[in-house]
Amino acid sequence: MAEAFVPEGMNLPYSLEAERAVLACLLLDPDCLDRIQASGFRTEFFYRQEHKAIYNAMLTIDARSDVVEPVAVITELQDSSQFGDPAAVRQYIRELADLLPSTQNAESYAKVVEDKFMKRTLIETANEILDEARGDSEEAEMILDFAEQKIFNIRQGKNTGAASRFGDILLDKVVPHLTNLSGPDREKYLGTPSGWGDLDTMISGLNRSDLIIVGARPAMGKTSFALNLAANVAKKGNKVLFFSLEMTKEQLAERVISMEARIHGQKMRNGRLSPSDWTNFSTVAGALHEIPLYFDDTSNITVNEMKAKVRRMKDIDVVIIDYLQLMQSGTRTESRVQEVSQITRNLKLMAKDLEVPVIVLCQLSRSTEARGKSHRPQLADLRESGSIEQDADIVLMLYRDDYYQQPGAEEENMERNDINTVEIIVAKNRHGPVGSVDLAWNSEFTLFTSIEKRSEDDIFA
Repeated sequence: MAEAFVPEGMNLPYSLEAERAVLACLLLDPDCLDRIQASGFRTEFFYRQEHKAIYNAMLTIDARSDVVEPVAVITELQDSSQFGDPAAVRQYIRELADLLPSTQNAESYAKVVEDKFMKRTLIETANEILDEARGDSEEAEMILDFAEQKIFNIRQGKNTGAASRFGDILLDKVVPHLTNLSGPDREKYLGTPSGWGDLDTMISGLNRSDLIIVGARPAMGKTSFALNLAANVAKKGNKVLFFSLEMTKEQLAERVISMEARIHGQKMRNGRLSPSDWTNFSTVAGALHEIPLYFDDTSNITVNEMKAKVRRMKDIDVVIIDYLQLMQSGTRTESRVQEVSQITRNLKLMAKDLEVPVIVLCQLSRSTEARGKSHRPQLADLRESGSIEQDADIVLMLYRDDYYQQPGAEEENMERNDINTVEIIVAKNRHGPVGSVDLAWNSEFTLFTSIEKRSEDDIFA
């Protein structure tokens, strides 16, 4: 049986001919650079260090809006340590220019180079997995998650095996990202809109890799806020996965219909719908039938299990979890504080590894109610662990004055047929300012909507 790894000293797979052909095409026809970059080609695909240096020089030249041609590349590489001396640089570039491959096949050559890179990465990853499995320091479940994450990274085109040079990151990632943000299709590259313009302005939308905590006291409207957010995002065609550790899939679906069809939540529970309610129900159910909104009501689910589900579903744009205090780490810990710290750290890693915004609902402590006249929540009110604040990129807190105006307010207080203002407090924002945004809260339909702002001219017209 063949060994599952490359023995020490054996060369990893690569194609010298294909690597040279790619560079030759770029020297002969600068337009080839745009073509292979459009396919996702990256510097790290090359095996030979001198080829990486040449390709980086071409990217630098192109970033200056200069023409990629042999003399410009030689000039850019004069100080490169990858070649013995300037004469060696000139000689090698001339050799590449003399190859004269068909530039029409540039993408094919690039595909061969990428294929060899993928095989090298698989071999290196297999070795890492073998090392983990042979050791005794980790549980099998943790090793399985490690292996699954590594393979997922390869499939997603992410090489996490080594550090990246600043210049490579700049040319491969930052410049294309800024170019996309400045282009006509910039909306595609901004954070996913929450559906509330004022909130999006403050937090720049729901950004990939962000852990967003939504904190509030019980019955303040956390789940309703999350469902409104999920529906807003999914109606725009973004794929949302909603994990609920408290409510069933059916209950969540009913609440979405209630808020979208403007049917009183109590009617959805007792079935006393009027003919107009049924009409609204049918219309909204038909309109929302195909939106990419998914509910998972698995009890006692761990972060690793959530990660596995997100990976397998593919192309998830937003993950929502209701709620933190019901989650378990799946490993033994000395205290609940340590367990919550482990959970929040794993949630942040999930957001980062999968490049998806992860929104987690969280209960606040009772200290808000013992604060005297001002019950507005603060970061210190996050329950059970300071790691929640530490690991979060953004912390949002819900606050309603009317909640405290009625002593002993419970869930039924949210059933009153009225509209109030809910303050969304941005208590932490790693990417921008903190502050607050007001939304309208309709308790009859558990609905959050933006508050229309009118100018002074409109008011006194």
